[in-house]
Amino acid sequence: MPTFFIPHGAGPCFFMDWNPPGTWDRMAGFLEGIAVTLPERPRAVVVVSGHWLERDFALTGHASPPLVYDYSGFPAHTYELRYPAPGDPALAARIAGLLGDAGLPASVDLARGFDHGVFIPLKLVIPAADIPVVQLSLRRDLDPAAHIQAGRALAALRDEGVLILGSGMSFHNMRGYGDARYTPMSARFDEWLTAAVEAPPTERDALLRDWSGAPHARDSHPPGAEEHLLPLMVAAGAAGDAPGRKVYSEEVMKTTLSAFRFG
Repeated sequence: MPTFFIPHGAGPCFFMDWNPPGTWDRMAGFLEGIAVTLPERPRAVVVVSGHWLERDFALTGHASPPLVYDYSGFPAHTYELRYPAPGDPALAARIAGLLGDAGLPASVDLARGFDHGVFIPLKLVIPAADIPVVQLSLRRDLDPAAHIQAGRALAALRDEGVLILGSGMSFHNMRGYGDARYTPMSARFDEWLTAAVEAPPTERDALLRDWSGAPHARDSHPPGAEEHLLPLMVAAGAAGDAPGRKVYSEEVMKTTLSAFRFG
């Protein structure tokens, strides 16, 4: 199974009117097309979202996870969206064990539900909601090396039919969206990020560990707010020696946004 780093848009953007209309159509089309590119139907999906941070890694262990509507100011109907995918407590426990064996303490949260970084894109990727889903948190220190290492610990799951998705945004500076001054800066960072992802795996890991030194890195992800980029590190780590490539890119709200596939 490949791994992916996907954009999850802005709140529930795919399920509401937006101005201008069509802003999110291409991104939605990309997400809707992922399933047909997979070698087989996934046995389960592990999603790392930029919207769940804990001191140590944590996993959802609920058998029927609720939804966390962690966005505000959107139309009332977007708080009634549903994604009734089952959880997989056994898989969550196994992942916690794999992370622990790699020297990365991890716990299982029996109450936590899926935040919008999980259920919003999955409503497009797997609309039937009929495949078990486990969410993996980020670590609050946002250490890129630790998140690459976490991905490495999960790599064996790919051979068992588990799809690993990093859900975030390749550009995530709230002050930059819609501001033309950020258009060239986001494009330059995206060029660097693409080259890093497409580099040989050993070089790729080194580049991603030092991502903050890239051109316009901190214009694209302000200091201490890079949580939307860190899911990429997990996806890259889980890829092992599989090559990475850009599979989607466009300019949205005057910034370049991209998705990457490994394997």
